[in-house]
Amino acid sequence: MTTINSELKSFSTDAFHNGKFVKVSDQDVRGKWAVFFFYPADFTFVCPTELEDMADHYATFQDLGVEIYAVSTDKHFTHKAWHDTSPAIGKIRYVMLADPTGAISRNFGVLVEDAGVANRGTFLIDPQGRVQYMEITAEGVGRTAESLIDKIKAAQYIAAHPGEVCPAKWKEDGATLTPSLDLIGKI
Repeated sequence: MTTINSELKSFSTDAFHNGKFVKVSDQDVRGKWAVFFFYPADFTFVCPTELEDMADHYATFQDLGVEIYAVSTDKHFTHKAWHDTSPAIGKIRYVMLADPTGAISRNFGVLVEDAGVANRGTFLIDPQGRVQYMEITAEGVGRTAESLIDKIKAAQYIAAHPGEVCPAKWKEDGATLTPSLDLIGKI
């Protein structure tokens, strides 16, 4: 199972990106912020709503220096067919990774072995290739891009400001805390 601060494992796979089939590996991810956004399957119900929400916020992710990697156990051919036939998925400009063997899903601990699909899992990877945030939800529970963007901003802030922490409900430009003995019992 993936845990916070665990390292991105090696992988290489086919992907669909901006109208083309491409190869993507862990080496393409290292050195930048990335989100691995696992979902159960193409041509389903909750999945296109989530992927469209990510597509609608993709410019914000890019402004933050974050690349999105959507991952399901479908093949890259299926990603293309879905992209070509669904108005919601047709908005996607980020990378859609194919994981037909379940290797990447297994590496992140989200593969449902007996079903051959991934749970809904979101993993924020820092430029050093380490997990800084993760969320796994039940199949019927969708996720939102805006909530993820807040988590990314907090993780990037903390990475740039060692010794500070972001409290609950923290928003960009909000007050942070510097843990010390002086704060104990006063919050």
